[in-house]
Amino acid sequence: MPAAPRFPPSRQGIRTDVDHSRAPVLDALDAYHRTGQTPFTPPGHKQGRGADPRVAAVLGTDVFRSDVLATAGLDDRRSSQGVLAEAEALMADAVRADRTFFSTCGSSLSVKAAILAVAGPGETLLIGRDAHKAVVSGLVLSGVRPVWVDPHWDAERHLAHPPGPEEYAAAFDEHPYASGALVTSPTPYGTCADLAAIAEVCHERGRPLVVDEAWGAHLPFHPGLPRWAMDAGADVCVTSVHKMGSGLEQGSVYHLRGELIDPRVLSARADLLDTTSPSVLVYAALDGWRRQMAEHGRVLYDRALALAGELRDKIGAVEGLRVNGPDAFCGPGLAYDQDPLQIVIDVSALGVSGYRLADWLRAEHQINLHLADHRRISAQLSHADDEHTAGRLLEGLRDLVAHAPKLRPAPVVAVPDPADLRLEQVMSPRDAFFAAVEQVPLDKAAGRVAAEMLTPYPPGVPAVLPGERLHAGVLRYLRSGVEAGMVVPDAADPELGSVRVVAAEAEPG
Repeated sequence: MPAAPRFPPSRQGIRTDVDHSRAPVLDALDAYHRTGQTPFTPPGHKQGRGADPRVAAVLGTDVFRSDVLATAGLDDRRSSQGVLAEAEALMADAVRADRTFFSTCGSSLSVKAAILAVAGPGETLLIGRDAHKAVVSGLVLSGVRPVWVDPHWDAERHLAHPPGPEEYAAAFDEHPYASGALVTSPTPYGTCADLAAIAEVCHERGRPLVVDEAWGAHLPFHPGLPRWAMDAGADVCVTSVHKMGSGLEQGSVYHLRGELIDPRVLSARADLLDTTSPSVLVYAALDGWRRQMAEHGRVLYDRALALAGELRDKIGAVEGLRVNGPDAFCGPGLAYDQDPLQIVIDVSALGVSGYRLADWLRAEHQINLHLADHRRISAQLSHADDEHTAGRLLEGLRDLVAHAPKLRPAPVVAVPDPADLRLEQVMSPRDAFFAAVEQVPLDKAAGRVAAEMLTPYPPGVPAVLPGERLHAGVLRYLRSGVEAGMVVPDAADPELGSVRVVAAEAEPG
């Protein structure tokens, strides 16, 4: 377990008596280079000396030079310098948490650790049904039993937003022995839950709230952004610094506050899943991003928010494009708030699917979009964007509208009514995933119990979970989606000509 933080965090803001100009991981890496350390340890490329020059020509020699061991490298074999612990303590202070843990395995691992810290095998956890597939994977691995909480469904726009406090309160009333609750906020579309009210629902019952805030690493650093989980009273928050921050891919942190979850338990659960060979490159980027945000975050997001506002106005003035902002996504029965840096554009008026338009923008303008679905495309802005990148996006969108007539018609995606999207959970995800299975043709799958996740990706929210009973409406939706350009990468048959189901003899009843 990492050493305890060397100073207490503040819940009122970044402490003035803490030196956030320091970056312990980066400082230690600099010292490693300056002192001329000679490794007789992994990695086997020995700071790039053994790397294929053709690889180094693409990746750069500095990547290999800084790819060192965390212990017996960055720090000594006893970790006596406390490099990682100090970096984590600085991060906790910067975001007003009690404890912070770094992860080099992405939030897909961090959220599993959070689940295991709250509930054990056979125990129940209240979870918004719009959870990421990593949450479902955590259920399969742990044996925790989900009680699904229905999200807020926008029937007009065919989009789900996070559940509200009323839904969690009702779920607790029906399942008073649930170990806690998990909510995803923001969603990949930028829509947010009323976290403070959900936390109150949990805490009235003495239960912890876990927030999968993978898309919210930037939220603590500007008041113009949605309220972030720790400030709203969450007990554990998982965030992917690589998504909206300056972290390298797989750079994730999970934050802890309050007394409902023992940090030693959280650390031990994470240790079950975590790598014993963490990437110092990822640690260093997390450390440096914290310093950047502590020193310059307010100014950087002043600029980013202004840029996003200008870009929204300009895109909204393009005929055939409609930016879905808070006026469309927020309100009673919808989302509580929305991250303005996620620019979601409804393209249904063009008569072309979002899938087709995203592919066209990449092929013709070398623009890669964040999300695409049957009627929307989405561009993610961050503190790194500027007038040049925003101008390229706007130019590409204007050209896209001009070429839309040649890209029609949009294939019809048979999106079911909300009631038909909710399947009955008749087996636990773990039991169904590990049951005897068979692969059946799609037209024979209705009524059978799914043994796999079927996840349109991105955003990575499963339409079908292991243990849910399939019906024709959802199968028709997925198959028509694949024909329109949807990607379902976790299916045994990605073309969805067939589906993996629990063998008949293993089905319940």
